[in-house]
Amino acid sequence: MNALLSRLRLNSLRSRLMLLVALAITPIAVMTVLGGMREREAAIRASEENLQRLTSLAAANEAQSLERARQILVDLVSVPDLMGPPPRCNALLADVLDRNEGYVNFGLIRLDGDVSCSAVPMLHPVNLGDRRHFRRAIAERRFIAGDYVFGRVIRRHTINLTYPVTDRAGKVVAVVFSAMDLVGLDAYINDINLPPGSVLATADAGGLVISRRPDPERWFGRKLAPKLLEAMRTPSHRPVVVVGEDGVERLHAFARVGAPALSEYTVTIGVPVETITAAARDAQLMSLLGLGATTLLALLAAWLAGDILIVQRVRKLMDTARSIAAGELQARSGIAYGREEIGRLARALDEMAAALQAKEAARSQAERELRAADQRKDEFLAMLAHELRNPLAPISTGAHLLKLLHSDNAQITQTCAIIARQVEHMTSLVDDLLDVSRVTRGLVSISTQVLDLRQVVEDAAEQIRPLITARRHKVVLDLPDSPATVRGDHKRLVQVVANLLGNATKYTPEGGHIHLQLRAGEQEYVLEVADDGIGMEPGLVARVFELFTQAERTPDRAQGGLGLGLALARSLVELHGGAVDASSPGLGQGSTFTVRLPRYAQPAEMPIDVAIREAALVTSPLRVLVVDDNLDAAHTLNLYLAAAGHRVEIAYNGHDALKLAAVFAPQVCLLDIGLPDMDGNELARRLRREPATANAMLVAATGYGRQQDREAAIEAGFDHYMVKPVNTVQLGELLAQAAGGATR
Repeated sequence: MNALLSRLRLNSLRSRLMLLVALAITPIAVMTVLGGMREREAAIRASEENLQRLTSLAAANEAQSLERARQILVDLVSVPDLMGPPPRCNALLADVLDRNEGYVNFGLIRLDGDVSCSAVPMLHPVNLGDRRHFRRAIAERRFIAGDYVFGRVIRRHTINLTYPVTDRAGKVVAVVFSAMDLVGLDAYINDINLPPGSVLATADAGGLVISRRPDPERWFGRKLAPKLLEAMRTPSHRPVVVVGEDGVERLHAFARVGAPALSEYTVTIGVPVETITAAARDAQLMSLLGLGATTLLALLAAWLAGDILIVQRVRKLMDTARSIAAGELQARSGIAYGREEIGRLARALDEMAAALQAKEAARSQAERELRAADQRKDEFLAMLAHELRNPLAPISTGAHLLKLLHSDNAQITQTCAIIARQVEHMTSLVDDLLDVSRVTRGLVSISTQVLDLRQVVEDAAEQIRPLITARRHKVVLDLPDSPATVRGDHKRLVQVVANLLGNATKYTPEGGHIHLQLRAGEQEYVLEVADDGIGMEPGLVARVFELFTQAERTPDRAQGGLGLGLALARSLVELHGGAVDASSPGLGQGSTFTVRLPRYAQPAEMPIDVAIREAALVTSPLRVLVVDDNLDAAHTLNLYLAAAGHRVEIAYNGHDALKLAAVFAPQVCLLDIGLPDMDGNELARRLRREPATANAMLVAATGYGRQQDREAAIEAGFDHYMVKPVNTVQLGELLAQAAGGATR
């Protein structure tokens, strides 16, 4: 087989595929092009012509019956007894009725519409003055084939054929009529053979059925379907396909019954399209049989030739590709390289595997180096955060202590509040430094409490007031009079508002205007920050909340950033169950940022200074051991705890703390983790083993804030973990818990 194909020059993948396609397409082309399509088109054309001819024949038969009725009426007009006494007229018309089949009555109508004589005896007077055919016969002075009626005298489905009676002066004196039985009219076309499911119908000018096959009795007087009636009234009268009321699709042809002077009737014959296309369907079946034979031939060719020529070699390539994808970069195809396509593909695959193997080795080395660098970076950030938090701790504690001791001095209280907020802001910056990876992965966590958004806005404005002052911006805070209560993380919400205000400050020229409005909606609070700064293009509005997205720098904006503020703001707002969006009319027309937060029905929590004072009043005195190698942090915390009425002892290393604890028996131990002689975790484990401190509350107060640091502390025996600077409100709550346990 291979020798034969080589002789025929079928060595390339393309030529082999072309062979299979040629084998599969040849029978389809021959059977379809030469058979089915031509037979189907010919059958449809022949059906249209034959159907039109058959319809015209049926219309001609009905026209003959109408012409015969017209002749009878013309002959009756010439008989003198017609206008004679009623008994003689009745006898004449009865004799005419007996001599002519297909009629149910003959009669004479006076000009006032009363029937003066009739072949069928009348039980009561009948007036036909309202009949259209009667009025038309008088007005047009000719034979009229009327529309469908249900006879008032004979009580049967009929059509009335009328003819005017004139005197010698040519004046119409009466109208003679004949009532033709619709069953009799239909009898003239019963000999026409139609395929099963076909319909033959005759309709008057109004579209009412006066003849139909099959089921004539059920259809007399009913109106044709709208689509069929519309096609019947088309001047061209070309065959059309119409779906009948029974859901059958039929091809209909139309023909007028006689000349316009004879009648306004139309005959239509509809033959099911399925019957017409039966021959074409047979041709299509033959095409399908040819297609089956072709498919079988193609499968046979693929099984015999494809497996040898293509499949086995392609399978080797697939196995090699899977091995490479699974990480076995040393895998090779093992196919001999040739000039044909599969050989070339094998060469390319093997070369790719070799290149990937080399790159993987280089990547592994780089990954190891990156992991080591990342580990050093994490350790550096943790140490940096620890060293930054250590000086912040005494500043924060000292500020709260000054506020507590000098609460009657407004300036000191205000200054302490500013220091506390700025320390809190510095702490949040340190936290953000450690949380970059969590921000990018959406893993920022929040600690919720009941807040007043007005206080959040004021704290955020205070935080960026130096920047506003430096750029001489005019800032308007439009806040409601009543509390705007929400449930959220105070620090994070201040960060959101500060980021929005800081963003407006950065992108608004000096002396510009910034307007912050807080208003209440039905189920949410809406906070808008609008400026008259440089604005944004539509493309920037769509992605302004993405990480590292910033507008174009200008010399006017000295403040920089990494493009994290708005992205972090959106993440924090969404964590609070809210939403944030941006809008701008265009460049140079300012920007507006809108934050929506759900309302909360409970009142906001008390201010921090009140919480500190109340915590100090309700807490029973405790024995507290403070262990910290940072002298300022230890002493400021000592002053704060002493002001709250607690007994405090200080140790600056672990060994001194163990000795002091054995004598002092503290109820609460505030331990730093980074001690000079032993770390805080080891100190906590030893304290747990000492009888004097086995049941004491151990609180870690440290500058390390990583998750692994928290987990290690809890495992070592700590009850609580606090990151410097210590939150005095939270510390007061913990001391209150410890005091409650001591009382019990």
